[in-house]
Amino acid sequence: MKKIPTREQLLNPVLAALLELGGSGSIDEINEKIISNLQIPDELVNIPHIKGKEGGQTELEYQSAWSRTILKSAGYITNSKRGVWALVDSNNTSIEAMDLPKIPLSAYQQEELEEHWKSKLQKILIEKLTPDAFERLIQRFLREKGFSHVEVTGRSGDGGIDGKGIAKINGILSFHIVFQCKKYQGAVSAGHIRDFRGAMVGRTDKGLFITTGYFTKDAIKEATRDGAPTIDLIDGEKLVEKLKELNLGVNVELIEKISIDEKWFEGI
Repeated sequence: MKKIPTREQLLNPVLAALLELGGSGSIDEINEKIISNLQIPDELVNIPHIKGKEGGQTELEYQSAWSRTILKSAGYITNSKRGVWALVDSNNTSIEAMDLPKIPLSAYQQEELEEHWKSKLQKILIEKLTPDAFERLIQRFLREKGFSHVEVTGRSGDGGIDGKGIAKINGILSFHIVFQCKKYQGAVSAGHIRDFRGAMVGRTDKGLFITTGYFTKDAIKEATRDGAPTIDLIDGEKLVEKLKELNLGVNVELIEKISIDEKWFEGI
């Protein structure tokens, strides 16, 4: 195998994995079965979804996630709140018996597949917000996370420091922090981290670096280097997740409807 299977090519392998796992399985269990069954080599398994972002989601995990989404939309599988995926009909004894057809997607579903909400939000932050607006967003974000006296100082050219604030731990301990927010799509390198740490000298030992892009492996190592003040990092993926948690520009609608599915128990 020379290429990572596409989401369409992984549809049957996902179903096959669930069958072998007894009709249900966690994401890790499903992916492990897929890798084993398809004999995918390590060099493909470990390719990151975002180039240069080692340690994050792999391309295989990303494609497998979309395969599960397609199968769920078509009514073949379902998932629980705890992240366990299961076959809707687990009575089949072989993958051939399921006779998986080509699954048609509506225009809305296709759009959702091509532009996941996280990617869409990151694109908005990068392309639609001005640098000033992004700094104001970070200011609001930090306030919502419990920081006080949050000030944006970036326009003053303060040595790479875009702002400062006071963070509290459990409402008792407090400490001053400075932050830098970089709005762009590329990678933040170890050099950026060293420059920011240099700007922190004499101001505080606590730093926060926020970007809409991602941090290189060396940048992550530099941020936690022994003997140097630790710098906390928030990349684009983590930032949009936090914006969702805080309902800042992201609306989540949850409708609870409780019913008993007697057929589910028959299929155990």
